[in-house]
Amino acid sequence: MDVSLILRVAGVGILVAVAAQILSKIGRDEQATLVTVAGLVVVFLMLIEEIGVLFDTVRATFGF
Repeated sequence: MDVSLILRVAGVGILVAVAAQILSKIGRDEQATLVTVAGLVVVFLMLIEEIGVLFDTVRATFGF
């Protein structure tokens, strides 16, 4: 696992948190929820490759 991946995920998390807080404060709760969900989708898309590597490692470890 690369440190840059952790930093990218943290960066996306911080940006999403700030955007959601700003939207919540001005009364746009629906858009804040949408921004949060979009942030989760972006992070999951960033992690798909690492999850694939994890499954390959598990498969190789147990001989499947």
